[in-house]
Amino acid sequence: MSEIDPLKYPVGLFLKPEAITAEHLTAWIATIAEFPQKIAALTETLTEETLTKTYRPDGWTIRQLVHHCADSHMNAFIRFKLALTEEAPKIKPYFEDQWAELPDTRSAAISSSLKLIEGLHARWTTLLQSLHSEDLNREYIHPEHGKRFSLGETIGMYAWHCEHHLAHIAIALKN
Repeated sequence: MSEIDPLKYPVGLFLKPEAITAEHLTAWIATIAEFPQKIAALTETLTEETLTKTYRPDGWTIRQLVHHCADSHMNAFIRFKLALTEEAPKIKPYFEDQWAELPDTRSAAISSSLKLIEGLHARWTTLLQSLHSEDLNREYIHPEHGKRFSLGETIGMYAWHCEHHLAHIAIALKN
């Protein structure tokens, strides 16, 4: 296996455990619940100039990272709701790299996305804490990856996603 780029993947890649335990789920849901406070704490005093810093050459700016998290987590929340209300729905992928280049992502104040993340994560956490084991086994189909993802696995992937981008912001702040 090739070496993982520590700037691109500062917390490593998400590795799905062989068996997802209650302890995994508790930790992952806590990470998702705590994310709004953590990203707000990292970004609350940043200047417009600081928001243009990147975590690696050709990487996204801090501003783009914050807006990306709002976009990505909105999509994730909708995927959860689809999987809970439909039988293995095929979700609609989106071009996150292109979304990151849209005018709102490149120039809008991050306060709008921070507010969105706060409300979204409150709702998402309520939903995640209410799931039963049969709910965790529900799946959606991701056509871009050509595979099914269980909601249990997806909780882990988005907990990883939170930590992944918090690390990117922390690296950018050191640059």
